[in-house]
Amino acid sequence: MKNRITEILGIEKPIVQDPMSWVTNAEFVAAVSNTGGYGVLGPNAGQTEMTSSPIETAERMRAEIRKTKALTDKPFGVNLAPNPDQSKDPWTRPIIDAIKEEGVHGVVWMGVGDGTVLPEIFAELKQAGVKIIFRAITPTIANTQQAEQAGADIIVATGFDEGGLMPEKAIGTFAIVPMIVDAAKNVPVMAAGGISDHRTTKAAFALGAEGIFVGTALLATRENPTHKRVKESIVRSTPDDLLLFKAPPTFTRSFTSKLTEKLVELTQSGADDSEIGKAMAGLSGFGNGMMKGDFDNGWGCVGLGIANIHEIKTVAEVIDGLFAE
Repeated sequence: MKNRITEILGIEKPIVQDPMSWVTNAEFVAAVSNTGGYGVLGPNAGQTEMTSSPIETAERMRAEIRKTKALTDKPFGVNLAPNPDQSKDPWTRPIIDAIKEEGVHGVVWMGVGDGTVLPEIFAELKQAGVKIIFRAITPTIANTQQAEQAGADIIVATGFDEGGLMPEKAIGTFAIVPMIVDAAKNVPVMAAGGISDHRTTKAAFALGAEGIFVGTALLATRENPTHKRVKESIVRSTPDDLLLFKAPPTFTRSFTSKLTEKLVELTQSGADDSEIGKAMAGLSGFGNGMMKGDFDNGWGCVGLGIANIHEIKTVAEVIDGLFAE
């Protein structure tokens, strides 16, 4: 199918893969793009160990970009999650330099807080020919319009149905998508949150979206680097099995594990952000859960779309199924 999103991104199907931090790599991203979608390298794509060096992080990303280019001639993107205060952000600049130097097609801009629209960086990316898919963690009319004015090519409307770093307000996908579609005057909108089969895709388009932004449905695929134990958990679980806990600065929905049960207890007891953040162990805890399948010391991110996931498939099978009608 063709619409504004396929034209902007140069793809066959209007689907963008969620960056998903650790659980992306060149092989997975290339599989998404080769199937006609838009693959995106997450901030720790292809990695198994943390580094505290911004330069090393950027060089690792550069290497993964080159691996992806060797596996596909289709467009793909890279995740950016800038700090609103750039004077306290040593990570974003080296990644932007790598994106520009390697000729990356586009970025998924993850806006925290009020959306983190940084017009000067938007302008720099646009001048370099980089497409900007703007995804505020908590989408609002205000940050949608700010992003559009700053030059965003596509806006993502994320509902509380999703499983990653969730919106601060519990507004479901069915409510947030039409609100953001109405707020975006001249740019197309993608729907995110709970989309995992042809029925939910069809619903997203009925709400006014021109594309879908998908994470959980692509986790349970053969090409995804997520640990087999996590994939099996997704297949056998329902939304009733998932746990919701405070994950500063917002919330996270996870599969059940010893650590997530502890995080739920901390959330319900009113623990402060620093205590919860320490218990989570940040991205290390995420890596333990998603990459190592360590359900004692790890946590993960899965959305309500698991209700429609019943087997581990290939990326192509999942994407074809999303657009079956």
